[in-house]
Amino acid sequence: MKRRFLIIVISFTFFTVKAQNQKDTLSQLNERKNEVKLNAYFTALGAFEATYERNLNKRSSVGITGLYVFNKKRDEDTNFLISPFYRRYFGKKYASGFFLEGFGTFGSTDGKQLTDMDGNLTLDEGPDVLDFSLGFGFGGKWATKSGITFEVMVGLGLHLFNSDKTDHNSVNRRALSIGYRF
Repeated sequence: MKRRFLIIVISFTFFTVKAQNQKDTLSQLNERKNEVKLNAYFTALGAFEATYERNLNKRSSVGITGLYVFNKKRDEDTNFLISPFYRRYFGKKYASGFFLEGFGTFGSTDGKQLTDMDGNLTLDEGPDVLDFSLGFGFGGKWATKSGITFEVMVGLGLHLFNSDKTDHNSVNRRALSIGYRF
């Protein structure tokens, strides 16, 4: 009798440990640390924006975004942007839900320009301007169990140094992104 009881207890312990390991494995799949994203919004406007994000824990991440404008007819002002960021998530799931973001941006914009009513350039007052901006943003992120992510965000940053040499004193961030977490 004691022997049967001991075998049952050992078997129960083994299966409980096995179930906990499976639960931990599923949890680890949802807590993938790396993510790459493409911004569909800017792609439709003639630019390419890609983002790498590293999830530090359930509530925070760091990343870097790069934007290059290849269709100058649609966006005549921005040439490129490189923007590191820090995010703080407030959702229940791992690195998902509503977030706040602080970012810095190094980028190039066109110098001061004047155009006529037809969009023709009438006065060009200078070369491209390099500047650094600091700003804040907010948005939401949703992640599937398979690792696909969807993100919507907006943000605004102010130029710090050369806003007098261009028509712009701020940089805005907009994203409708799809990505993969691995």
